[in-house]
Amino acid sequence: MGVSTSAPDQGVTVVTMDFPPVNALPVQGWYDLADAVRAAGRDPGVRCVVLAAAGRGFNAGVDIKELQRDTAAGGHGALIGANRGCAEAFAAVYECEVPVVAAVHGFCLGGGIGLVGNADAIVASDEATFGLPELDRGALGAATHLARLVPQHLMRALYYTSRTATARELHAHGSVWKVVSRAELTAVAVELAREIARKDGHLLRLAKAALNGIDPVDVRRSYRFEQGFTFEAGLSGVADRVRETFGSRNAGDGKGDVKEERA
Repeated sequence: MGVSTSAPDQGVTVVTMDFPPVNALPVQGWYDLADAVRAAGRDPGVRCVVLAAAGRGFNAGVDIKELQRDTAAGGHGALIGANRGCAEAFAAVYECEVPVVAAVHGFCLGGGIGLVGNADAIVASDEATFGLPELDRGALGAATHLARLVPQHLMRALYYTSRTATARELHAHGSVWKVVSRAELTAVAVELAREIARKDGHLLRLAKAALNGIDPVDVRRSYRFEQGFTFEAGLSGVADRVRETFGSRNAGDGKGDVKEERA
């Protein structure tokens, strides 16, 4: 349980998230993930990082139970910590000195979108789904990253409705490199990383810096702007009110399984 690293091939490091039951990361988990990705990128022997997950799905966002416990005790430390931790993890993926390939299976929700939206390439299993159910959680955020995966109007519709998009739909928009079976996912993601890792390591680092430099959006600043509204929702009591009701509102709509476990 936690964040682990492995080296399946020369020049390739796999960073794996494992936070049962649904990979909803606690505050410290986001910082641990950021540290692991940054450490891999700093290693001169690494030329590509694969970001993967164990268990039922890739990532279900923040641990809402942790937030609720803290709020019930009259504090906002967990909310501040989650905001900062997510920002650090997303930035670690984006600013990693070498390319990052996300290997996505199952659900990729909330903070998961922040991770894959900042990755350099995405390989997804054919049952993977992507979405931002933030409005059902009393939060806002990661529209910055969803906008990197789908066109603007689709992003807004997905955001307002809390609907998800499939891996094949994202592949049609060009944001997913390949859609494969769950059994093939790790091998295909590592194979792409292996192909990237065959390039000169110094040149790869220059290429990553160059591509980030010409990005039209400052993803760190844009996401931190969004987070200000999440914090406002928390302080105003709106977040708690929505979290108390989203389980019952979504019961029977076919989209509530992960949300119920995270409530």
